[in-house]
Amino acid sequence: MDVRFREVDPFNCWVWLRFSEIPSQGERNYVDGIFDSWYVIGRLGGFNAENLQVHEEAEDLSFMRYDNDDASSAMPALMHNMGQLEYHEEWARCWLDLGTSDGIGLDVLINALRQLDSDVVQLDQVLIGGVNEDWPVEDHPDSVFPNMN
Repeated sequence: MDVRFREVDPFNCWVWLRFSEIPSQGERNYVDGIFDSWYVIGRLGGFNAENLQVHEEAEDLSFMRYDNDDASSAMPALMHNMGQLEYHEEWARCWLDLGTSDGIGLDVLINALRQLDSDVVQLDQVLIGGVNEDWPVEDHPDSVFPNMN
């Protein structure tokens, strides 16, 4: 799976997936599940690089002291919105407003898609940002979770 970044506007960002062949409905369900789960975690502030205490602790987590004051003082990093995942032949795309979420969120998405590529459905390419000339885009598609706006 080839991952490439094009021009990225975090408030108007398209993610494009190119499959090796047209995905089945079951394979689409896996992809939809990844994006839906990822968005909910981002919407709830999970992609906040300012508060990575467990990650920074390294290997031994036994009896780690979690600093709740540090966690509370971190600036919020919230994903704002996600459009419906769309499919067209061997392509899929999803519009995102990444809001103030940190780049770690994209790393998490890429890691999940790499595992999907390994275990479920072959992805030839993941493109972050930009547009594809042969598939026009709207400015701001409807949200997947309209009651969360």
